[in-house]
Amino acid sequence: MIRFFYNLSPNPMKVALCLEEMGLPYEPVPVDTRRGEQFDPAYTSLNPNAKVPSLIDGDVTVFDSNAILLYLAGKTGRFLPEGEAVRGEMLSWLMFVATGIGPFSGQCVHFRHFARDGGAYATERYAFEARRHWGILDRRLADRAYVLGEAYTIVDMAVWGWARMVPFVLGETAFAELPNVKRHLDAVSARPAAQAAEALKGRHTFKAEMDDEARSIMFPATRSAA
Repeated sequence: MIRFFYNLSPNPMKVALCLEEMGLPYEPVPVDTRRGEQFDPAYTSLNPNAKVPSLIDGDVTVFDSNAILLYLAGKTGRFLPEGEAVRGEMLSWLMFVATGIGPFSGQCVHFRHFARDGGAYATERYAFEARRHWGILDRRLADRAYVLGEAYTIVDMAVWGWARMVPFVLGETAFAELPNVKRHLDAVSARPAAQAAEALKGRHTFKAEMDDEARSIMFPATRSAA
């Protein structure tokens, strides 16, 4: 059985959605990053980058959420577009999420919510770039049901993981400027697999407080700055 190392943040959740969509049996293994469990040597032997998610499938170990989506899609032959032209679009938009949506949204969250001395420039910089990337995606979705058209693919799963967090990233009114992203989010969230993925919240308890200990673990640069 697949072992899926996760917490409830956007990148693991998109993999949870993928596993549920593909109907693959898996064992969810919690990694509480606010307690530093991602730095346990047993875990860094799977993912030297000390991030979640990671996945073990028999003799295969995969880390990075987008790599896992591609691995699972290749394993099952599902939720991939047909044809080289559309396959190129799939890779482009998947990497757009991997290198744009995710990192800029994550940094925006850090400086808006967690950095004690983030500074106005850093907050403005990452909020601008996060909003810009989400705007590109919103325009992409203006005339199509899913990112690649009418077919639901792993790209939509990657988007869903982060789209759930848009109000936390950009503010409670952000969806008013991103109506197509909101429509897409609602459509994916209504799928039984998405509801099963969300149900992971009840499987394990993770530390919720971002206290001094968690800050020191999650943001080690603050230790050297101090």
